[in-house]
Amino acid sequence: MPAHEGEIESVFGVAAPQVWRTRLQHADIVIAVLGAFALAWTADQLTGRRGLFATSLVSGVAAVAGWFLAIRVFAVSTMDGWTWVGWSLAASVIALAAFFLFRTKR
Repeated sequence: MPAHEGEIESVFGVAAPQVWRTRLQHADIVIAVLGAFALAWTADQLTGRRGLFATSLVSGVAAVAGWFLAIRVFAVSTMDGWTWVGWSLAASVIALAAFFLFRTKR
C-alpha cells in the first residue's frame, strides 16, 4: 500500500514515526499546560481557598522552571521526548506545596 501524500513509507509499509510526530507535534506541550492547570485547580480545591489565579500562576511558573531544568540545565530530555513533562509537573507539585506551606495567613 503506497504512502499517502506527504507521508514517508517505511520498510514495513506503514507511515514512519516522523509523520506521527508532525500530526501530534504539540501534544506534549498541551498536556503539560493542562496538567499544570489541573494541579493548580486541585490544590486550590483541597485547601478550601478560592485563589485560583494565584495557584495557577505558581503552578505555571514552576512548570516552566521544571521544563528549563530538564531541558537546559540537566539535559535529561529533549522536546521530542516526554520526560520533560514529568519534570514540569513534579516542579509544579513542589512549588504548590511550598506555596501553601510558607504562605502567610492573615
